[in-house]
Amino acid sequence: MVTIQPLHHLDERLLKALIVGYTTSATYQVSKVETPESIRFALQLLPLEQPLTKHYKPLDAALLQQYSDLAAQGQAFGAFAQNQCVGIALTEPRRWNASLWVLEFHVAPAYQGQGIGRQLMDTLTAHARRSALRCLVCETQSRNVPAIQFYRALGFVLDGLDLSYYTNQDQERGEVAVFMKKRL
Repeated sequence: MVTIQPLHHLDERLLKALIVGYTTSATYQVSKVETPESIRFALQLLPLEQPLTKHYKPLDAALLQQYSDLAAQGQAFGAFAQNQCVGIALTEPRRWNASLWVLEFHVAPAYQGQGIGRQLMDTLTAHARRSALRCLVCETQSRNVPAIQFYRALGFVLDGLDLSYYTNQDQERGEVAVFMKKRL
């Protein structure tokens, strides 16, 4: 049985253990066609010849402090199985537009596919509603097909792209920021 609990204190070791990366066998290729009359964006799902594994860089001190501050404000939740934290969600409310941004959302690989992510997201949805927020927002990468598919299965829709969110060469590198939104 898994329980979801608020995390008021974040342990750096826990974050390093859970924020590790992903593996995918497909990617979304992002294209943009611009004419004087229109601008069109498209995402096309393409299989990869070999699975791609992306490893996330360790969090720096400033980000760790920001995350710790958010946890102290009641914006972090953990999924626990047998007293072990196996999933984490870290959020930040943006009051100016009544949205709850999901900054980190991870379930340990050994626990994926068991409904834990869904439970964690249900907790975030309830948290957003209690906070009088109108939507949840997630950002992921066009290569992170498992995350995009997961969010879509939970009712999130593609709401935006940023072709230079990470670097000035995001589109050429094949890793574009994808913003997903779930209206409440």
